[in-house]
Amino acid sequence: MRLKAACLFCLLVGLSITVAGLAQEGHPLVGTWYGDWGPTPTHRNQITVIMAWDGKNISGMINPGPDSLPIKVATLDSTKWTVHFEADGKDQSGNPVHFVADGKLDNIGSYHRTLTGTWNHGAVKGDFKITRD
Repeated sequence: MRLKAACLFCLLVGLSITVAGLAQEGHPLVGTWYGDWGPTPTHRNQITVIMAWDGKNISGMINPGPDSLPIKVATLDSTKWTVHFEADGKDQSGNPVHFVADGKLDNIGSYHRTLTGTWNHGAVKGDFKITRD
């Protein structure tokens, strides 16, 4: 009787750990991402992107803080693992600027997956790479 109870207990604990682990992973874009973007390999800008998932929509912000940019549009094509997001902000002179980024998710099975692609705002174009932390 004790052996059956112990086996049942171990089975339930193992199942609950597995379910909890799967539930925490969630949407592949959720989390805080760090990296850089820039127009050339020597001219880079540090970037932080925080993304969330409410069950229907991807939301988030770029560079949280006083100069943060809310993500206005974000999509994930899970058949190709491509991502598109847009944000509106201001340049250094205070003029409105529309930011657009298109990238591809790599290392999907890793917690520290990466998103690499192109980024532009106004007339400035470049590339970016961010890694989920």
